[in-house]
Amino acid sequence: MLPTKDVLGILRDNLTLRGSVLPLSRARATGWSEGLGIPRGGRTVLYTGLMYQLMPSMIALEKVTARFEDSSLNRLTFLGRLGNRAINGSRLTSLLVRGEDRKRFEGVLRNIATLLRAAGVDFGYLYEEELYAGALAHDQGLCQAFERQVSRVHELFRRYGVKRVITVDPHTTNVLRSILPTVAPNGGPKVESYLEVLAERGWKPARPVERSVAIHDSCVYARHEGVVDEPRQLLRGAGVEVLEPEYSGRATFCCGGPIESLFPGKARSIAETRVSQLEAVGKQIVTMCPICLVNLGAAARERPVAVEDISGWLAEAHSA
Repeated sequence: MLPTKDVLGILRDNLTLRGSVLPLSRARATGWSEGLGIPRGGRTVLYTGLMYQLMPSMIALEKVTARFEDSSLNRLTFLGRLGNRAINGSRLTSLLVRGEDRKRFEGVLRNIATLLRAAGVDFGYLYEEELYAGALAHDQGLCQAFERQVSRVHELFRRYGVKRVITVDPHTTNVLRSILPTVAPNGGPKVESYLEVLAERGWKPARPVERSVAIHDSCVYARHEGVVDEPRQLLRGAGVEVLEPEYSGRATFCCGGPIESLFPGKARSIAETRVSQLEAVGKQIVTMCPICLVNLGAAARERPVAVEDISGWLAEAHSA
């Protein structure tokens, strides 16, 4: 087990001082949008919440924390917190991130933007002004830091006159749709997941993808936001056979992600159990959450299975 107080302290310090639970440069936050020509701002915006952009850093950090979890050196984590307060670690973090990981997660966001445009959706983007929505701070009980961050996001929407937000992941969807209205004055803009938007628009692929996939439901989408039918509708509309594992839909099984920061070993054990359940019905696994993608992908590394984001499957059908 990692020192809870110090680990949570580092996350809180980063959010308070740098606007995100892990340092993230502006270039890394917005690089996915390069060349897409998305307008700045607007009444409808695509909001990433920085979740997919943070995942390469999460992968790099997990490799470090896994080495220290059961080591006596983890008692020195407080020194890391002191250093982190004084120095922005974005440059160091960038050195640890693999280019292939960055390209992969940026590709998810590019796919989503392309799919929305193909469905005739007009949207803008807030570029370097977009803020992390605070999902991990909420999950870990960092209430004051989370509420401050949500207030900043609310003010950002007000300043740009945003009336509708299209989100790309379950955690940001939950924060902006179900939590922000409870802590921000006058509620907030209408919030929809891009999966809901595509399903509402009746998105159609260029040609069917005639393969099967084991679907892993995000706990947050399925249990808190009711996003269960839409991903299945889109996959089946793309000609994909959807295979249901043990524990699916609202009764889905956790990927282990929520405790990754504090209990990496336990998180890996949970992820391995879930991969076994998915592998029992199919070798191709699809997720719809960046945290699920990271945790299940790591657990599947030594298995004959592939874990991919749903956007990749839909983009394949669109571009075929």
